[in-house]
Amino acid sequence: MTHSPKLLEQMQNTLRRKHYAYRTEKSYIDWARRYILFHNKRHPQEMGVPEIETYLTYLAVERNVSASTQNQALAGIIFLYTQVLKIEIDPKEINASRAKRSQKLPVVLSKEEAHKIINLMVGTHKLMTQILYGGGLRLMEVIRLRTKDIDFANRQIIVRSGKGDKDRVTMLPEKIIEPLQNHLFRIKEVHKLHLKNGYGSVYLPNALAIKYPHAKNEWQWQWVFPSKTLSKDPHSGETRRHHLGASSLQRAVRKAGKLSGINKRISPHTFRHSFATHLLENGYDIRTVQELLGHKNVQTTMIYTHVLNHGGIYVRSPLDD
Repeated sequence: MTHSPKLLEQMQNTLRRKHYAYRTEKSYIDWARRYILFHNKRHPQEMGVPEIETYLTYLAVERNVSASTQNQALAGIIFLYTQVLKIEIDPKEINASRAKRSQKLPVVLSKEEAHKIINLMVGTHKLMTQILYGGGLRLMEVIRLRTKDIDFANRQIIVRSGKGDKDRVTMLPEKIIEPLQNHLFRIKEVHKLHLKNGYGSVYLPNALAIKYPHAKNEWQWQWVFPSKTLSKDPHSGETRRHHLGASSLQRAVRKAGKLSGINKRISPHTFRHSFATHLLENGYDIRTVQELLGHKNVQTTMIYTHVLNHGGIYVRSPLDD
């Protein structure tokens, strides 16, 4: 495979130049690599729409991947062609077998179940889960919070560059204000110590890092939930403290879910589903819930009305008559 290492390196450079998230960078490069290997290491310039269709059909039919996984693969391959090789390919031209979108209802906890699981957690993971449930944030939105995104005066959390690269505002629960302030006080003291030792910088998007070269050391840009260990930044090579990893919170939530004895498949995203459902139960209108969740289309939010209307909660069984 003589071409792909150089080609994938070019792809990586292009992704970084365009300021794509590191997780997206890894995902796109991985799909480009898989696409090339699937076609026996042929260079993508020698291939086109038919080969893309063949690979996407293979993913749907042979690998039985989800629709979102297939779409992610397509996005990575299209990026390779249009942004790296400068070969225009319209995704609408791709006529592959499509993976079926599942119509599963989201797993939702009752209010009592949500509090039971949270009360089985401790420390930083408990605080993060309270934000998941209390503000309806996604997993990575909580993990990527910076100190400037917590607005205590107005009791709100600003979610920056959420899904679709959109900013939005959601509520800061009264219940966590004091523990969150105490948490920030502790990590601010650690940040001061790191500044003295030369490790007080934080990752900033390239445009900001260039425009404000000293901002990476300022308190307002620091992570709300920093990692316990220092690590080397894969972009700059600089040793610094990154935010907590997603798997850390996922493990803590799963562990508390098992300890609770609740017979549901529980993940961090379950608390976002529960947040939305409980707001609707409390009588808030769906447009308000849509805005708080950051959904582009109200149809996405409508899934929670289906949750409310299923399971016979508001319908009396004839057996009980």
